Amino acid sequence: MKKVLFLCLALVLGLSSLASAQKLSPLGIWTNEEKKATFEIYQCGNKLCGKIVSLTVPNDPKTGKPKTDSQNPDPKLRNRTRLGLVFMQGFEYDDDNKWDDGKIYDPESGKTYSCYMKMNNANSMEVKGYIGFSLIGRSQNWTRVK
Repeated sequence: MKKVLFLCLALVLGLSSLASAQKLSPLGIWTNEEKKATFEIYQCGNKLCGKIVSLTVPNDPKTGKPKTDSQNPDPKLRNRTRLGLVFMQGFEYDDDNKWDDGKIYDPESGKTYSCYMKMNNANSMEVKGYIGFSLIGRSQNWTRVK
């Protein structure tokens, strides 16, 4: 009887540690700390990408027209709208609920940074853009919308 109880306990502990080892997924709709926009993180090939799906202020206050990628370093891309813009790409699963080796583009400055996403829990993740080393950079906590 003791052997059966021990086997059952070992099985339960093994299954619970296996469940906790499963990765949390960043796939879905997110918003940043400022809540200026919502973003969709989606599968693109075998990597993850992100695009802008809504803006709280979608139109330029000066012109009344949809906001564009006016700060892009490539003049040919400055007229594309921000809505629908793919601004994150190339993220691969690293480990410990972290996706790394990605790039994030800031349409407000026209700059591109190295980036990682790390899930804090099912509805919160840290997104960090950096140049060179990930120790130096800027982090934001994003909240899942759905």
